[in-house]
Amino acid sequence: MQGTVRTYEAATRSGSVLLDDGTQLDFDAEAFAAGGLRLLRFGQRVNLAVEDGRITVITLSTFPLPH
Repeated sequence: MQGTVRTYEAATRSGSVLLDDGTQLDFDAEAFAAGGLRLLRFGQRVNLAVEDGRITVITLSTFPLPH
């Protein structure tokens, strides 16, 4: 699944993403760490792993999701 970064707070390593259908999903520091990222910027395209409506991994759209 893909989306666009809506917000990102570096201090908490959490934020939100807009899916292509306009749905907003929040992500926490655990999902951020699982993607191996160091930072995100507003408007970046990202790949997401979602389980039960919760983002479990977020990474850049040019990176594969970890297995």
